[in-house]
Amino acid sequence: MKLKKEWVISSRMFKHIPQYILFSKAQDIWRTAAFISFLIIVYVLGFHGIGFLYISILFFLFNIGMMVITIREKHRRTESLKEIFNKIKNNDYETSQEIELPSYLGGIQSEIRSMYEKIQDDMDYMKKLEKVRSEFLGNVSHELRTPIFTIQGYIETLLNGAIDDQKVNKQFLEKASRHTNNLNNLLNDLIDISMIESGQMRLSFSYFNAEKYFSSVVNEFVPQAEKKSLKLLLHEVPPTLKLLGDKEKIKQVMTNLIQNAIRYTETGGVEIMIEEEEKSGKITIKDTGIGIAPEYLDRIFERFFRVNKARSKEAGDSGLGLAIVKHILDAHGTKIEVQSKLNKGTSFSFRLKK
Repeated sequence: MKLKKEWVISSRMFKHIPQYILFSKAQDIWRTAAFISFLIIVYVLGFHGIGFLYISILFFLFNIGMMVITIREKHRRTESLKEIFNKIKNNDYETSQEIELPSYLGGIQSEIRSMYEKIQDDMDYMKKLEKVRSEFLGNVSHELRTPIFTIQGYIETLLNGAIDDQKVNKQFLEKASRHTNNLNNLLNDLIDISMIESGQMRLSFSYFNAEKYFSSVVNEFVPQAEKKSLKLLLHEVPPTLKLLGDKEKIKQVMTNLIQNAIRYTETGGVEIMIEEEEKSGKITIKDTGIGIAPEYLDRIFERFFRVNKARSKEAGDSGLGLAIVKHILDAHGTKIEVQSKLNKGTSFSFRLKK
């Protein structure tokens, strides 16, 4: 019975040996084995006498033998893990399911597979970011080159003698000035979208009176609409309606949408409607302009996407306005909706919380 009891104690000690062997240094295993054997010999001599000494010595020798075997096994298992990690590093696996660990390491197989999938997702994301970055830099270079070369051409023409020609000098200066303004707008939009996409945009939410706020914003565009003989109408706003948002950023949204509406409308006008709903206020900007073809509706919020590139550039559209609008409204926890018919007009709408 005593031998059986001692065997139970020993078996409990061996229960955690596999993990210990795998993650411990070889010299630590040797030291542990010697220490355990020493304790067993002391225990046997102290409680069982010299008769059990021979059994203890045999156990000691057996223990040493087991340590030699387990150290070799530890080395084999370590090499097995190294091989798997090297394959992961060299991207030799096509899917995580190809990673097969020996049965004694089955407990960590799912963790290694998850790690591999995370690495693959990160790599795919980085490749996508690099592609977007390259496209963005290409677009920026192109967008900057056009107005700069145009301005340069007007200035060189004036310097080569056109400055003395009363028929063209003022016309060239006005065109150069317009392209300078377009360039300035493009740079401002680039700064805005860079800050937004890098997470540097900070919002300051507050409640504001919708009637006073939108009246003030819309009135700023009356001269621009009158210049094109368009009617700019703000429908009656519920006088007690208060909405939550960053007033400066929402003004930027309204500016982009109203300017676009005026820019692409030749006859008729632009209407702004503020409707009170149960939990929000719905803001709609509707025009009677050229409209947008159905196949382009899903792309108009992409950076630098223009339905009519030549006309957009001539009108001073940077191609970033709607992308900025989308980002700002996303940050407000709302989405922008668009409805349009060719040669009939376009309607943009979004909601703000009450």
